[in-house]
Amino acid sequence: MTESIIIGGGSGMGLALARTLVAEGMDVAIVGRSADRLAKAKEELEGAGHGRIDTIAADLGREEDIAELFDKVGRVEHVVVTAADATGVYGRTTDVPTATARTVVDTKLLGAWLIGKYAAGRVTGSITYTSGINAYRPNGSNTIMAAANGALASLAYGLAIELAPVRVNVVSPGWVDTPIWDQLGMDKQAAFTELAARLPARRIGTPDDIAQAFLSVMRNGFITGTVLHVDGGHRIT
Repeated sequence: MTESIIIGGGSGMGLALARTLVAEGMDVAIVGRSADRLAKAKEELEGAGHGRIDTIAADLGREEDIAELFDKVGRVEHVVVTAADATGVYGRTTDVPTATARTVVDTKLLGAWLIGKYAAGRVTGSITYTSGINAYRPNGSNTIMAAANGALASLAYGLAIELAPVRVNVVSPGWVDTPIWDQLGMDKQAAFTELAARLPARRIGTPDDIAQAFLSVMRNGFITGTVLHVDGGHRIT
């Protein structure tokens, strides 16, 4: 039995989690749309520990891909979903193309629902989704992403009841140094310096910070139907 599937495990927070699990000797399947990115991630992970690493190319927004994914892996203990695509999503609602908004909802929300649909009866431990601070502190330039992220909490509440005793939770990161920032065309380090000064933690998060949060909800058998905020205090500023 595969111990963990990480959808979005080819980079960023998902890769950090995979690295931690493999270092502990766990068997992990990393899933993503890019076979090349998965191959590079596997090469890195093979030097990080003793766990087995499998790679599976799949698109979270395609139902047939998700169905095939769970047919391939069979029973699995934990499923973690970190996949996200912010391409073209930032801007005022009047300026964001409707097709882009549909893509966000298809991958971030409907894709998460498909995971619950096809993981049912196969996952034995937990499902953990990834939300984001914009669901709780929208800034006027990412409204559709904020809406999709916010809906994940309601999805997790429903699935936690429906799939019980399988536990279903959401980890909601704040500002984290991941490759998604490279899509935004800004001076990342200057932005991070300014953003860090606004947080009680006085720093931007790292993928390893979020990996530790995933581990906490994966391993605590009494946490379900919960949103774990890992945001450096962003929500209280």
